[in-house]
Amino acid sequence: MQTVLVSGASVAGLTLAYWLRRNGFAATVVERAPAVRPGGQAIDVRGVALDVLDRSGILAEARAVRTRLRGMTMLDGQGNETGRSTEMTLSGGRLGSTDIELLREDLTELLHRQALDAGAEFVYGDSIAALDDRADGVRVRFERSPERTFDLVVGADGLHSKVRALAFGPEEEYLQHLGAYLTVFSAPNFLGLDNWEIWLDDESAGARTASCCVYPVRGNSEIRATLGFRSDRIAYDRRDTERQKALMAERLAHVGWETPRLLQAMREAPDFYFDQMAQIRMDRWTTGRTALVGDAGYCPSPLSGQGTSLALVGAYVLAAELGKRDGGGHAAAFARYEARMRPFAALNQALAHAHAAGDHSEESMEKAKNGIALDG
Repeated sequence: MQTVLVSGASVAGLTLAYWLRRNGFAATVVERAPAVRPGGQAIDVRGVALDVLDRSGILAEARAVRTRLRGMTMLDGQGNETGRSTEMTLSGGRLGSTDIELLREDLTELLHRQALDAGAEFVYGDSIAALDDRADGVRVRFERSPERTFDLVVGADGLHSKVRALAFGPEEEYLQHLGAYLTVFSAPNFLGLDNWEIWLDDESAGARTASCCVYPVRGNSEIRATLGFRSDRIAYDRRDTERQKALMAERLAHVGWETPRLLQAMREAPDFYFDQMAQIRMDRWTTGRTALVGDAGYCPSPLSGQGTSLALVGAYVLAAELGKRDGGGHAAAFARYEARMRPFAALNQALAHAHAAGDHSEESMEKAKNGIALDG
């Protein structure tokens, strides 16, 4: 049985581990965190990605834990209402559609269970330190665990992928900054929101400078907040969360409404996340016996609303191509994976730029979310 090491236990890595097991591979997932990471914003599963959940046997469960938003209110930077809708939310799209908006942690819990039940091995609290890609396998040196050799290695380790850096070169060669930074965190529902989203946009000199999106979850007992600001690239230590919180507070200090209370909740949040809005653009996602999937290879940024769907579909397609018994080996499978996924990834990365320009047309979204056939 061929062995595959998957780096990263989020949506792409967990989906890949499950489908590798289904296709006859021994899958090992290594994750830097001590367990599957909790927290995170509501994420969207749309179009063909829903078919991946269906084929994985968890579509009904995913629908059961979806968010229950009834609509949204739009505010300006001082909290004045500029619009409202009971037909859509900016975070999840059109209400009543077949698409699913659910918490990231709820989806990863379902995917993790499926991968475990399928027999995937998990190594927590560790990460890859070095890769030696040879003709007969990849020798992997870990930060903590003993060295091991695998037939293949797949980086499913996100925007700042360690596997990508080791196998393809520095992040700076592939990361395209999209002019903004954001933070996501959870807090008690001190706003008293009842299945209702609030979206605030602060503008200065006709351009958006900062934004807040807040919505309730867990039966309205909690909120998830996403705060952001426009900026060119900033040099900061990704491990220094206190400095990141201070930076966010500085950039949103002028914003009205409940923003000061949100910033205080951010300082106290147990699950604070901060990063730039960015895309990963690469000419190839595979080299030798190593491949990339999801954000590690083709992050579309949260602006697209399609990162989760891309991760689900990319993992499914990669596992399917590797599993073809007359497929000509991993090199041919990698080539088919790239050929099938590239048009789909390009559509979804373009969607982010359209959304940034204010184009939220259903036609653009429909093309992006259904731009690939699973049985290609």
